[in-house]
Amino acid sequence: MKTNLITREGFDKLNAELNHLWREYRPEITKKVAWAASLGDRSENADYKENKRLLRQIDSRVRYLRKRIEAVKVVEYSPQQDGKVFFGAWVQIENDAGEIKSFRIVGPDEIYGRNDYISIDAPMARALLKKEVDDEVVVSTPLGEHTWYVNSISYKNPQKENVK
Repeated sequence: MKTNLITREGFDKLNAELNHLWREYRPEITKKVAWAASLGDRSENADYKENKRLLRQIDSRVRYLRKRIEAVKVVEYSPQQDGKVFFGAWVQIENDAGEIKSFRIVGPDEIYGRNDYISIDAPMARALLKKEVDDEVVVSTPLGEHTWYVNSISYKNPQKENVK
């Protein structure tokens, strides 16, 4: 089951995608469908068939986004979170072998296309919740239990801080 939490950035991205699909991309494809339909026989018209398929995909995604945007709850940063791992935190962890991982804990709608985000529903994220720096975290996976140590917690993107 998906958790209905999302960061402000994730919510803004979903809204931007919905606006792009509905106000720009769909009207463009609708014009192509109308043009292809005006050419006559639709049964053998590849332009018509392809653009109708695209239109169905767009409409499906728009319906999904509208329902999802209504269902999610935006979680804003609160200074009370500092020092502990909660939703929206950037976390760096390390294991006994010296392997270091850095990621942000976000909602399930935000992880696609990002290697540095993990879902709040992931076993790693669940194990890290409410932990502090230097805490030991045991994560159960299908391959067994793994131990990690929390190196740092931030509610600002560490990569953006280093760029300044």
